[in-house]
Amino acid sequence: MRKIYFIILFVFVTFNCCNQTTTTKKIKIATLKGPSAMGMVKMIDSLNNTPNVNIEITIYNEPIRVRKLMLEGKVDFAILPTTMGAILYNKNVPYQLAAITVWGTLYLFGNDTSIQSWDDLKGKKIHLMAKGMTPDVLFRHLLIKNGIDPEKDVELDYSFPTHVDLANAVAAGQADLGVISEPLVSLVMQKNKEVEPIFDLNKEWQKINNNIPIAQTALLVKTEFAKNKPDKLQKILKSYKQSTNWVNKNQDEAAKLIVKYDILPNIEVAKSSIPRSNLNFEEANKIKNQINEYLKIFFEMNPDIVGGKIPNNNFYLN
Repeated sequence: MRKIYFIILFVFVTFNCCNQTTTTKKIKIATLKGPSAMGMVKMIDSLNNTPNVNIEITIYNEPIRVRKLMLEGKVDFAILPTTMGAILYNKNVPYQLAAITVWGTLYLFGNDTSIQSWDDLKGKKIHLMAKGMTPDVLFRHLLIKNGIDPEKDVELDYSFPTHVDLANAVAAGQADLGVISEPLVSLVMQKNKEVEPIFDLNKEWQKINNNIPIAQTALLVKTEFAKNKPDKLQKILKSYKQSTNWVNKNQDEAAKLIVKYDILPNIEVAKSSIPRSNLNFEEANKIKNQINEYLKIFFEMNPDIVGGKIPNNNFYLN
């Protein structure tokens, strides 16, 4: 599995009162290639150009690698799908939810321009990946709420096992309709000008869930770190939030950094992907109800997807 390492020096985290030593334990952050790393890119760049502080950010391609590090207790901060964070918490893995950083990146996407409403999906074949996982459960929920029986009114196809496989199939014209996430949506559009987003699933979700967006991606912190280093914790959270705000307000410059740090392959894709990635840093303890409602819907559709129960209040970092 490809990993991109940034051994970086963090300007606003003070490790000791005065002198640094080479034995200082690094603060380790594991993030994901795509929107999670995109929101952090100004932070990454600032750290990479600042001396005298020691932090390590690692960008991984797959959440399963981040999960493994959490199970081993090898990272202080980790970014994962919120549902996966709930599973780990329910398995007593000692991490807490600090913030939601990405609010819905899924789109129904394809080249079937006949679709103007949910009713137009009846009789169509729609490709998804990972049956029973977040994109599948979320899309089934939307179908049901829009009066469509997922078992009878549409054909859900799971023949493409990963997001990348499905995105490539849509780009190649092998799948007319697929549920795909950013930044793959932008990558596919660059390859095939005949495909386009049909439904923004985050907007569709909000229509039927009291304008509550999809609390898709979570920043988790090791409980021990949060307890023993509260000042450093707050500075890291502040930096991440400032970075996300900067990316949203300075998309041209952010796109250059996203390419510089090999998060996306070119500026055109990066510029296209930023506004569709719904980047917004919100501290979890301020939006507990929104997150709980999100997890509750998944629990009702498939309890296993949140670890068999809704996490209790200690899931949230205070």
